[in-house]
Amino acid sequence: MTLALIAGRGDLPALVAAGAQTPPLVCGYEGITISGLEADLTFRLETLGALLLELGNRGITQVCFAGALERPALDPSKFDAETAPLVPLFMEALKSGDDGALRVLLELFEKTGFEVVGAHEIVPDLLAKGGVYGSHWPDALMREDAAVAATHIFEMSPQDKGQACVAAKGHVIAMEDARGTDAMLSEVAGAASGILFKGPKAGQTRKIDLPTVGPETLQAVHDAGLRGVVVDAGDVLVLHPRRCEELADALGLVFWARTGE
Repeated sequence: MTLALIAGRGDLPALVAAGAQTPPLVCGYEGITISGLEADLTFRLETLGALLLELGNRGITQVCFAGALERPALDPSKFDAETAPLVPLFMEALKSGDDGALRVLLELFEKTGFEVVGAHEIVPDLLAKGGVYGSHWPDALMREDAAVAATHIFEMSPQDKGQACVAAKGHVIAMEDARGTDAMLSEVAGAASGILFKGPKAGQTRKIDLPTVGPETLQAVHDAGLRGVVVDAGDVLVLHPRRCEELADALGLVFWARTGE
């Protein structure tokens, strides 16, 4: 065993574990239930130094981050001796946006000698493939909304807000923030002509936190009254793609992975 899986919420950790050549060492954040997996180790940000030492002692050479993790609040009373020297890095990271904090975490693992690999490198079939999932195709309005949404995500990248937005009739009407995609969708219920667009921010590392969609995303989009989901092929993970195709057809949604834009 040479791979450690830093597992968060959702189905992605189990899918990555199933796609790995050998079973990974599963590391779960304290208090988080990992779907479909049992944690071999649990940790807190305040004990990350001890985790790094333990991974090295176990012969781990590669680390993969998979699944959602909320930004934790630090409890100074829980820092252990191995993690205390990292406190300045943590404080700087927590002042950054989500992408900035992830970069600090990524660099910390790499400087400690671990190779950080993206979930898509272990399970490449999860990357969105160009074309439509299902039988419903985008019309001209949806293509225009997708272009507007993609431009908005790109232009908003320096603000490090989110990886998703809703566009309708040529305008962005909602942008994802720290509360997540579901909270954004709950605020646009009834925008029947709109779409959900997901894509990475400009300059975002592909090793951690690639945008992800799955059956739950499609259901939430339908519940919000939107027409479909659009992603950029090769830049977004699609969980349970076959199930997504079937659900898109059942719900009458367009699920389109753009290519060449």
